[in-house]
Amino acid sequence: MIKGIILLAIFTVIGLIVGKLVSKLQLPSILGWLLTGMVIGPHALNWMNSSIMDAEWFHVLSNIGEVLVGMLIGTELILEELKKSGKQIVTICFFEGMIAFIFVAVAFFIFADVPISIALVFGAIALATAPAPSLSIVKEYNAKGPVSKTLIPLAALDDVLALFVFFLVIGVVSGAMTGEKVNIISILMMIILPLAIGAVTGIIGAKILQNKKPKEVTAFAGITEGQISCNEKSKLEILLKLTLLIAITVIVGRYVNDNILSINLLLSGISFSAIIANMVGKERLHEIMEVVNPIIGIALVIMVINLGAPLDYNLIFGAGLLTAIYIIARGVGKILGAYTGGKLSKADDKVCKYLGLSLLPHSGVSLIFTGIAVTTLTPLVPEYATMIQGTIAAAAVINEIIAVFLAKQAFKMAGEIKTNKDLDTENVTN
Repeated sequence: MIKGIILLAIFTVIGLIVGKLVSKLQLPSILGWLLTGMVIGPHALNWMNSSIMDAEWFHVLSNIGEVLVGMLIGTELILEELKKSGKQIVTICFFEGMIAFIFVAVAFFIFADVPISIALVFGAIALATAPAPSLSIVKEYNAKGPVSKTLIPLAALDDVLALFVFFLVIGVVSGAMTGEKVNIISILMMIILPLAIGAVTGIIGAKILQNKKPKEVTAFAGITEGQISCNEKSKLEILLKLTLLIAITVIVGRYVNDNILSINLLLSGISFSAIIANMVGKERLHEIMEVVNPIIGIALVIMVINLGAPLDYNLIFGAGLLTAIYIIARGVGKILGAYTGGKLSKADDKVCKYLGLSLLPHSGVSLIFTGIAVTTLTPLVPEYATMIQGTIAAAAVINEIIAVFLAKQAFKMAGEIKTNKDLDTENVTN
């Protein structure tokens, strides 16, 4: 275990260095992290092998990473702001997800000549978006504007929609083949349980993290609460409290996952931080995030390396028609869906035009869904289970490299990433 953790720390440092080198080429650092994962993974150097990725401690760290990345999303879910754009985000989410689902399913049914049941499974896998890649670009370039502002809460809803649709489809398909009924309650509980776990720890967290500085002290000093910096002692206090809260969230989540129902702890992280963000106030939230942001940054690197490790670069050379159908149909579906949803909800023009490009990454989610689909379908239709596994694995490698680049371009074209030229102009102006 200790050796494995030391190795993971070394891999993270390597990833950070490669990310820095890649950023020198005006490409997002996440591309370097992904490439690091692929190179050190079992299909290349085999440094990050199955003995590490299958270890219990590694799964625990992955769960912690899911909660931390979820926190990055949840802190942006402020109710006052969501009231203004909530319907718009729901509309866009529904259309970008469902149109991608329909496009991929129809494309496989027509062009790949597979049964409609298998085409629907391909569509359900394609619906999901992995939030980590696009969020890492927002964080790295400090992207600000309508596209990034819409993307963050959308990532939370997209996960919920993807989980519901995928498990509904896989339940209907396997049920049609075996005669079993679909358990809608179980599907709903896979969404409700992780959200509830995060909500409970979030309420507890908000109570113990609330700022308790005496008002009379700040008034006597002649400064407002917003002017008080978080000193080292309070930073350590915040860190210890957050560590305890995240640990409780992960422990409860893993217990549910192992003994009751398979759940996604990313959703727990979202609800955990969303509750805290809405209860503690903006100034206190800023202090909390100032402490946790560096840790979230490291968690993002580890998660992306973990996404890259299972990807076999050899699949790029063996990719065929099915892979091309999947990547193109999903990309067109996401872009057209986001545009349609944006127009119907009267979103900013930049959101309509560019949001879809930021929704293309999805390797982590797609590989998880693929594993479940293959396990479910292998006893029933092994030839199609093999087709799904090979197609999605190849698409994950190719799509992720393309998608990361296009996600950065989306924010750049939307004017939410400052180029060197913009910075030079600002410096001259100042």
